[in-house]
Amino acid sequence: MPNTKSAEKRVRSNAAKAARNKSIKSRLKTLEKKYLVLVTEGKLDEAKVAYRDVASAFDKAAKVGVIKKEKASRKRSRLQIRLNASATPATPATPATPATPTSAKPAKAAKAAKAAKAAKAAK
Repeated sequence: MPNTKSAEKRVRSNAAKAARNKSIKSRLKTLEKKYLVLVTEGKLDEAKVAYRDVASAFDKAAKVGVIKKEKASRKRSRLQIRLNASATPATPATPATPATPTSAKPAKAAKAAKAAKAAKAAK
């Protein structure tokens, strides 16, 4: 229970800020979910428009102080990566060429040769 008028006012203003923050965070989650649905369904044109909306909403939330700017940047980056990944067609995996034993570990082979030379010189 607040004891002073200023404490009563802080309680009221904190409640108002909490309601605002909750509303903005809920909107961010909703926009992000809609965007992810579009990306997974492959609707790239609509997803690009949705990305602009989501990125803008994250930036505004960071500007007001609802979320930190680093979090907004991280979220935007990860959402953009998803869009780019779905936009590029999957490339077939190329078979790896087997490495020869000498080329696989050249440092180890050179070390062994050096040790053999040193042992020969010691005799």
